[in-house]
Amino acid sequence: MTQDLKKWEIIGVLATLVIVLAIPFYLCLYQEEIRNREDASKSPLAQAAFVGREACIDCHKPEYDKWNGSHHDLAMDVADEQTVLGDFNNAVFEHNGMTSRFFKKDQKFYINTLGPGGKMADFEITHTFGAYPLQQYLIPFPGGRLQCLTIAWDVVKKKWYHLYPDQDIPVNDWLHWTNQAQNWNGMCAECHSTHLVKGYDQKTDSYNTTWSEIDVSCEACHGPASKHLEWAQMPEMARPDTENFGLIVKTRGLNSRNLVELCARCHARRSFLGDYQHPQTDALDFMLPQLLTEGMYFPDGQILEEVYVYASFLQSKMYNNNVRCSDCHDVHSLKRINDGNALCLQCHRADVYDNKEDHFHKQKGEKGDPVKLADGTVIDVGEGAKCERCHMPGRYYMGIDYRPDHSIRVPRPDLSMADKTPNACNQCHADKDGQWSIDYMTKWYGQTRKPHYGSAMAAAREGKPETVDILVKTADDILLPVIVRATAVSMLISYPEEKSLQALERALADDESMIRHAAIRTFSRFSLDEKQRLQFALPLLYDPAKAVRMEAAMCLSPVSENVLKENERKLFESALSEYKGAMAYAGDFPQAQFNQGLLYSNLGDLKTAEKHYKKSIAIDDVFYPAKVNLAMLYNQTGENDKAEKLLKQAYEIRPDMHELAYSLGLLLVEKKEPIKAVHYLTLAADGLPNNARVHYNLGLLLQSINQQSEAEKYFLYALKIEPDNLDSLYAMTTYYLNTEQPFKAKPFAEKIISAYPEYAMGHELIEVINKTSKQK
Repeated sequence: MTQDLKKWEIIGVLATLVIVLAIPFYLCLYQEEIRNREDASKSPLAQAAFVGREACIDCHKPEYDKWNGSHHDLAMDVADEQTVLGDFNNAVFEHNGMTSRFFKKDQKFYINTLGPGGKMADFEITHTFGAYPLQQYLIPFPGGRLQCLTIAWDVVKKKWYHLYPDQDIPVNDWLHWTNQAQNWNGMCAECHSTHLVKGYDQKTDSYNTTWSEIDVSCEACHGPASKHLEWAQMPEMARPDTENFGLIVKTRGLNSRNLVELCARCHARRSFLGDYQHPQTDALDFMLPQLLTEGMYFPDGQILEEVYVYASFLQSKMYNNNVRCSDCHDVHSLKRINDGNALCLQCHRADVYDNKEDHFHKQKGEKGDPVKLADGTVIDVGEGAKCERCHMPGRYYMGIDYRPDHSIRVPRPDLSMADKTPNACNQCHADKDGQWSIDYMTKWYGQTRKPHYGSAMAAAREGKPETVDILVKTADDILLPVIVRATAVSMLISYPEEKSLQALERALADDESMIRHAAIRTFSRFSLDEKQRLQFALPLLYDPAKAVRMEAAMCLSPVSENVLKENERKLFESALSEYKGAMAYAGDFPQAQFNQGLLYSNLGDLKTAEKHYKKSIAIDDVFYPAKVNLAMLYNQTGENDKAEKLLKQAYEIRPDMHELAYSLGLLLVEKKEPIKAVHYLTLAADGLPNNARVHYNLGLLLQSINQQSEAEKYFLYALKIEPDNLDSLYAMTTYYLNTEQPFKAKPFAEKIISAYPEYAMGHELIEVINKTSKQK
């Protein structure tokens, strides 16, 4: 890899020069950003306070009436006779042999269920959470915590049900209702109340969470309104010409990007960087959106896990054509502004799209048989003629909550067959196969199919030989959705080679902060030397987006302080402070503790790093990256027994992660336990058939314990993967010399001479081979 980096360093001089020359421009942007922040902090609007919705009703009664009773209004409430929808009349619910009972006492609501330590106990329910199609319930715990029960109320069927019906979740599992995955303060609160201040303290592992209003009220979107209220209370003729009428957040006249990002803070799977301050700047100033990663999305970007709608909508043609959330949803009632196909026919011509010649399905009222799915669901005649059914196929989350996919796409059963993605056709016609759907699509619309980035992403996930070229092409294609390009950039992490590095270099200068962040984050995971880190991360300390600056600081964290100029050090310390603040804010999550461990390890503070890794494991014992990094830290400090124990635990958690077997094998070699090491390196070699280094190292180990024929097999396999690899060529040459087979050694020595003419090694080996041959 070092040689690749050196080659790339020479080839990348021109692009590096562009980045270096761009520093003054970035500096101007950053200085302007600093001035804007200073001006904003001095602005009267910066002193605005939250006043509550009651102050808004007199002037905005129609909007209030729409909001009243909406999902935002019912997002959270104090538990009482009016707000609680579930059955608390000594109702009993059984799950996996455990019986819970819901009851009332002294006009309060309780559940008797399995609590901390695996003991049955009574717990008071103090708050409701949501109202349709399910309602959850919150229970206070020590340390300011509120915990969400995983038994919820089905509002439609009026019965209790379990959110994880097919899982037996022990009390020490992260998913158990008493643990962090079900913690309201960290997992849910940000998007269910107004002016939510999380108030998490890492030192005491406790919360002081507050809100101005318990539900999602006016100021959740419009921002604190005291200055607007002052303006509104003046006589109409005396009102000054105040920007946005004294409101911090502009909500009118926004383009798609600005309005969608206003909603995205809650309607996205993302990580927050701190308490929401109602900025109308780049989304990466306050959050990190989830990219289209494996396990969260299908290769073509369709929803898989509970990811909400932001990243899906970013992929849509609608977003690209300036369609906004408010074009389909009333922003106060949250209801669709039209029913059925009428919603789409605001823009799409009915005579072209809302007829049988386009969708080839029967309309409601026509004769036909409904489709019955295996789970008993009946799809009535006429459903297939609905735009949403074909273009927004959805999935169920939390057991009963159906959510349409907002990427709004054309059904592609051909991609389903090739890339194992879902399609709308077979969602309804579940009794048919993919080829049946392809045949009908061809019959109706012809054989031509447009290329789709899903094919590229599927190939990249499979690790096909052309993966790097595919990812680079995807990352560079400005016609693709930004989130697709950013995902491709992030996937280059597994391919630290010349083409990847050049693509990342280009991505660092992209106009889109999401792409710049993905690029610097990927760069920082590579084994870069100090000079390279300075070249590529230093300019991004001037970046206008907070998340990019933070990641640039993380990339620079292993760099010696004395190589930074005074102004650079100040920028680095500022960005590093932003990073530390964001990680402390999210310190109740294992990932944030892991990131802090990584940071302090880079800074050389191994004791603090150890503390954060341990805290990450304490939060979630199956979060294996923390165990791996703590094992590496113990290896650094010579505590290899501890390291071995952690790596074994990590491998037990993720036996599909063959890199863990590889690391464990290498550690056991270092501990001089070769027999155990062979076991794990063999597992790694079997699981990583395209990794030449694994096979090479296994060959060396087998050779050291005199298993010569096995060693030969793995050396040859390594050369099959990388025919010009110097280490493997040398290993094969010396192997045949040591086993007195000089005639077999000679071709490998000659290959060294032809592939590496600058090295004397090949000629020296030929001399040894010739002497050995003469002696024979």
